[in-house]
Amino acid sequence: MGRPRAFDEDEVVRAAVTLFGGRAYDGVSVDDLVSHLGVHRNSLYKTFGSKRGLYLTALRRHLAEDVGPLLEALAGVPDVAAALRLVTSADLGLLLLAAVERAPVDEEVATEVTAALAAVDQAVADALGLPSDLATALTAAALGIVLRRNPENAATGLAQSLSPRT
Repeated sequence: MGRPRAFDEDEVVRAAVTLFGGRAYDGVSVDDLVSHLGVHRNSLYKTFGSKRGLYLTALRRHLAEDVGPLLEALAGVPDVAAALRLVTSADLGLLLLAAVERAPVDEEVATEVTAALAAVDQAVADALGLPSDLATALTAAALGIVLRRNPENAATGLAQSLSPRT
């Protein structure tokens, strides 16, 4: 019989959301995970299978805990301005990084990202009574605002995710 876990899996996944959301998948090494999450390498592999396994778990947690409440809040928006305020104030960092970094090279991530963005588009369309193409354009504009509003954080995360590790 193995030793009991010396860490709280829920806390580790929440911390991984923050770490991957700030530095992206390629910007985080297994050594970074071990040191920042306080989990031994063997425990990480035993629990999540791999860095990718932890990443997928963190991404799904982010979608459930950050994007899910956004979808619920969008249901009650009275106008476009309120919808824009909600989308631009939501924590969507990991979703955005996943969309540009991992989705193009990982089919499972692409499926999660596509479904999440489609759900946001649909929530906007339903709340405002917009055609789907107009809702998609509004969502894209809102996500662009998020990236432009905080260029240092967005640029840092995107730059780290797109540049090779040395």
